[in-house]
Amino acid sequence: MTDALRPMTKQRLYEQVLERLRQYVAEGGLRAGDRLPPERDLAQRLGVSRASVKQAIVVLEVQGLVEARHGGGTYLVRDSLDTEPVERMVERRRRLPDVLEAREALETKLAELAAERRTEDDLAAMRSALGVMTEEIEAGGHGVEGDRLFHAAVTAAAHSSLLAEFMRSIAEQIAESRTESLRQPGRPSRSLSQHRAILDAIAAGQPRQAAAAMRRHVRTVAKVRLLDWEPEEES
Repeated sequence: MTDALRPMTKQRLYEQVLERLRQYVAEGGLRAGDRLPPERDLAQRLGVSRASVKQAIVVLEVQGLVEARHGGGTYLVRDSLDTEPVERMVERRRRLPDVLEAREALETKLAELAAERRTEDDLAAMRSALGVMTEEIEAGGHGVEGDRLFHAAVTAAAHSSLLAEFMRSIAEQIAESRTESLRQPGRPSRSLSQHRAILDAIAAGQPRQAAAAMRRHVRTVAKVRLLDWEPEEES
């Protein structure tokens, strides 16, 4: 049955604020590091409540587009405020816990097996991945591709075709959780350090330590701003 004639929904007021802020940044030529006007000023100029402005700012924080410094204002993290639709965020928030739970179960075992079965080629692939991630971070990026390559190398080093198939079956969801995690402030460098600890344990042939290091890492990945966000309905 077609979904085209589903009931119309009224755009939330804070979503309208998001669009106005996007226009303001684009038309004003603002760049990363620039400060947005205070919430009180934004509310007055837009003719909305401070609560609506605050909700919009929180959405921008969750998406890693701005940084709200306690007592110091709100600053751009990127050169634009191209936000994803709020409904997409709501859906992602709903499925993220299950994805993270699956990652912990699968990747902890993969790290354990990798410590038992890895070859020199496997270790070289992991080291290469960390080199890519390091270069990405030093260039100001989040290290997403290096992160992907590292976890793929750990999976390959486990030499378990069935576990590898399980990982492939949720690859899209894993990519989503990776992006969500790595855009948290300070997270890329911390993830890189955790990857090195995982690699050290695998290279040393220490299954228990490798599993523990991977578990710590995935639990860090699970600490994302999105899961603390409670989408609010406008009255």
